[in-house]
Amino acid sequence: MCGITGWVSYDRDLAAEATVLDAMTETMACRGPDDRGTWAEGPAALGHRRLAVIDLPGGRQPMSARTPGGTVALVYSGEAYNFTELRRELADRGHRFTTDSDTEVVLRGYLEWGDTVAERLNGMYAFAVWDGRHDKLVMIRDRMGIKPFYYHRTPDGVLFGSEPKAILANPLARPRVTQDGLRELFTMIKTPGHAVWDGMREVAPGTVVTVDRSGPSTRVYWRLETREHTDDRDTTIATVRDLLDDIVRRQLVADVPRCTLLSGGLDSSAMTALAARQLAERGEKVRSFAVDFAGQSDHFVPDELRGTPDTPFVHDVARHAATDHQDIVLDAETLADPAVRRQVVRARDLPSGFGDMDASLLLLFRAIRDQSTVALSGESADEVFGGYLQFFDEDARTADTFPWLVRARRHFGEDAGVLRPDLAESLDLEAYIADSHRTAVAEVRRLDGESDFEYRMRRMCHLHLTRFVRVLLDRKDRMSMAVGLEVRVPFCDHRLVEYVYNTPWALKSFDGREKSLLREATADVLPRSVYDRVKSPYPSTQDPLYARALQQQVKDLLAQPSHAVFGLVDRERLRAAADDGAALGGQAARRGLERALDLAHWLDLYSPELVLD
Repeated sequence: MCGITGWVSYDRDLAAEATVLDAMTETMACRGPDDRGTWAEGPAALGHRRLAVIDLPGGRQPMSARTPGGTVALVYSGEAYNFTELRRELADRGHRFTTDSDTEVVLRGYLEWGDTVAERLNGMYAFAVWDGRHDKLVMIRDRMGIKPFYYHRTPDGVLFGSEPKAILANPLARPRVTQDGLRELFTMIKTPGHAVWDGMREVAPGTVVTVDRSGPSTRVYWRLETREHTDDRDTTIATVRDLLDDIVRRQLVADVPRCTLLSGGLDSSAMTALAARQLAERGEKVRSFAVDFAGQSDHFVPDELRGTPDTPFVHDVARHAATDHQDIVLDAETLADPAVRRQVVRARDLPSGFGDMDASLLLLFRAIRDQSTVALSGESADEVFGGYLQFFDEDARTADTFPWLVRARRHFGEDAGVLRPDLAESLDLEAYIADSHRTAVAEVRRLDGESDFEYRMRRMCHLHLTRFVRVLLDRKDRMSMAVGLEVRVPFCDHRLVEYVYNTPWALKSFDGREKSLLREATADVLPRSVYDRVKSPYPSTQDPLYARALQQQVKDLLAQPSHAVFGLVDRERLRAAADDGAALGGQAARRGLERALDLAHWLDLYSPELVLD
């Protein structure tokens, strides 16, 4: 796992631009604390920061190969979980390897198959290849968008990086956000290819972007496609289990300490239990970590989102699977620390508005990083197997919009509720969401003979797997890589995603509950308490000290009337929320304060040029 960046400029020799390349590369230091490297030749320059996970001495980057037609150089972030099989195939084809790293396998794979190497990879990855034989840059991103990847066109080429901050370190990229960027920022959609920053784009998941002297071109090598599912229930459950066993086995491979993230929900518990069983066969014990909040288990108050605290279920799994477990307990003061909020905003390059859930994730990962380098997560199982409450909410099912927005508005209010009314009117977020929704559902092919209900649920699953999951994957990547921790997501294996997506909803919920297939496929490794547990979202602190700290920080912000945040935020609404302590018992008011504070930190850190008309 690493941070990558680079620059292609057809009108200059980039060997003379070492200072700028170094600046771009160093923005990725948190993603790669173990090593750094740069490479430049003619119009191309590549930078790399390394988090060493496989072949610690041999996987240095940028990695290059001399050919009769020119140099081919690679910077690569991620893991290819099938690299050993590909290595054998390439060796049979005459390739000779000098390292044991998956990076060299990807480089040799490109030399053998060109950009179609992407279709042979199983894993999470974002990589760029400068092909000196044809003077072109090839950028490839994994199918599900697990690893981030951005690029920015210039008059004579392109800039790229794992994160926008790497691109923004180059003087050719201006930190500018237009109204279109603000629309994306204030809607929880993650439009494929959209990057918020003006002039910047994401390499869309499952896509190859090639840049030559004529500019960029795009090829989609994978998309979520509709196929008929003919397996019966027992076969489907058995297939899911076989896939999970293979996926977990592959993703446990590492040359550094590894662990699991355990929340006590079905997803992380199943993944942890499978990992524990496999490691036990080798005489090893899995390490597991969970986040908790000081006093929360003793004073937990059920609400519409969370009916039970996580900790009792976490401990049930830890005992049942015999893990080496540790709770990471956070207090309100640490969660509310402005320095932590700034670190979150810096890690994400944007004001996300996830508040304490981002802060707690960052702090959890930081604590884990002291003991492990790789962690397996249960992220994305809800999108794959249909686990969210909106899948069972008739209003969300039938709404002509993104289903998660229906429930989010019910519990948290409008995401843009803190905006100045005139700006909100100008942005017209409802029209933006409606246009985005029409585009998204148009991608879904209906099976011949598929009922209206099954087609509606297929569309709902597709929206979660191509829009919503990417919000959470980006969050997971940024918070983990901000502290140099690699988080792997077994439920994003494209084989599992393709198979389960095409199972009818009647099979996904055959017992009337969420994630029926996952529950039955892993029933033999789960404690009964987790098997019976109802879905509970990622935890959020209930400590009133956290809300009071937010109020005080917002009052401090209001005492700076010239702060740039008031070009976006309605001062009087914010003042009313900060003064009304009772209102902070609700999630909507608290989230509004968190969003305003995030915006203020973002403006301080990036000083973006905002184009508001």
